[in-house]
Amino acid sequence: QVQLVESGGGLVQPGGSLRLSCAASRSIHSIYVMGWYRQAPGKQRELVAASTNGGNRDYADSVQGRFTISRDNAKNTVYLQMNSLKAEDTAVYYCNADTTVEVFWGQGIQVTVSS
Repeated sequence: QVQLVESGGGLVQPGGSLRLSCAASRSIHSIYVMGWYRQAPGKQRELVAASTNGGNRDYADSVQGRFTISRDNAKNTVYLQMNSLKAEDTAVYYCNADTTVEVFWGQGIQVTVSS
């Protein structure tokens, strides 16, 4: 079992930045993929960014160059640095842990980009 708790969301103006954190209840060193997903109203949940324990990272085309995912194994925490935010980034963001045996989700956190 892995409990995931997101923090760092909120309201930000277009062009601004936020950093989301995802604290895991146990070591993430061996977790195959840690990722961030988001779901906007009326839309399906989509992958935003993912990080493997081998050091690979993958991003959605819509956030490439603006968002950065990172893992701090010592703190059992995954971050999502979001820069140059746009209105279309508004969504509930979910942390995800894929152990290859089971998938775990955080409760989600709201990010609103608006002037």
